[in-house]
Amino acid sequence: MRALVLHYGVGNVFSVSHALKRLGVEVIVSEKIVKDVDCMVLPGVGSFSAAAERIAPMRDEIVDMVRGGVPTLGICLGMQLFFEESEEGPGRGLGVFGGKVVMLPPSVKRPHMGWSMLHVKRESPLLENVDNTWVYFNHSYHPRPSNPQLVLAEANHGIDFPAVVGFGTVYGTQFHPEKSSVAGEKILRNFIKIVRG
Repeated sequence: MRALVLHYGVGNVFSVSHALKRLGVEVIVSEKIVKDVDCMVLPGVGSFSAAAERIAPMRDEIVDMVRGGVPTLGICLGMQLFFEESEEGPGRGLGVFGGKVVMLPPSVKRPHMGWSMLHVKRESPLLENVDNTWVYFNHSYHPRPSNPQLVLAEANHGIDFPAVVGFGTVYGTQFHPEKSSVAGEKILRNFIKIVRG
């Protein structure tokens, strides 16, 4: 199984690649789209605007792969890029999902950094055997999907917010599975299982 980990200059590419390799995946880290792969992973840490600018030249190719059925996992900022826009700043997301990315309210500590419990809202093969488990977050923004059916799991940091979104073979986690110990490894294993069919 070959996974494209898209290296667009903002991200935790090394830790994501290492986690996948440890699970027996052949990882191709590339700054460009590689089409001869079984799945794609968009990691990301940092600013939405910077990331949107970096992916702009390959935006259509990414969307074509996603809409063409290539299983795709977006992590943290990589997941936020699936949406249309962000309150964080200017820039066009991929628009794979309707909705926008919004800031956590001023009433809570930002960034939300640390472990929170995942509460599964809808059954999904990505979340098999991972309900009510602790995962690691580091973010100040979260998605607000136009369609609430996209929300597969939530977490709480003063408010409930979407922690996992998904539709078809496209999934996003607001937390970092590669830094989430046993639960994170289970989620990555579930993604690999989805890819292998």
